[in-house]
Amino acid sequence: MSTTTEKPNDTAPNDTAPNDTAPNDITAPHAKNDQDKQPKPLSAAGRSLALGVLFGIVFGFLLQKGGVAKFHILIGQLLLEDFTVVKVMLSAVVVGMLGIHTLHRAEMVEFHIKPTRLASNVIGGLLFGCGFALSAYCPGTGAAALGQGNFDAIAMMVGMVAGSYVFAEASSWISRNLDPIGDKGKLTLFDFFPQNRTAVTLGSASLLVVVLIVLEFTTTR
Repeated sequence: MSTTTEKPNDTAPNDTAPNDTAPNDITAPHAKNDQDKQPKPLSAAGRSLALGVLFGIVFGFLLQKGGVAKFHILIGQLLLEDFTVVKVMLSAVVVGMLGIHTLHRAEMVEFHIKPTRLASNVIGGLLFGCGFALSAYCPGTGAAALGQGNFDAIAMMVGMVAGSYVFAEASSWISRNLDPIGDKGKLTLFDFFPQNRTAVTLGSASLLVVVLIVLEFTTTR
């Protein structure tokens, strides 16, 4: 009769295998903490805010230099006696149109088109027009006027903040009751003239340039 005996130490090396990863498990939390302590890059929201401030300053500077932050020039435009505002805004539209189209063709930007909602657009336009006529300032020109020392713009700025608050509070009601009336979706000139998008852009810019030239030679300032 033969007997066999098992060696209890045959599996001993395997018992220590799990300990091979022990150092990694111990040091992992410390490595994670070290990463958390490293300075993080500026967030996307922070970059957007910084760019907004930068371009806002540039925009305000150009408004002031263009003269459209002055009461008599703005009132002159509403009375069709001074067309400085139209000339400045049309020039900005042409530059912006060509610039955005070029950036879009280069796949550097995306279009974010606001929907055409007839009731909301008409009512909002009338409210804006009445406020513009009574104060002689719009939000952009009002801020520029205040920056150049025209303290009469303070009343308009206070009204603008109050109106923004009322709009924010009523936005849900407006979206339910007004926005659906005459909602045409996101329309552009390309929807009415389904030609090459570049041709539509260049044609529109050329037409506006012609209007600018006519205004320059037929109106004051």
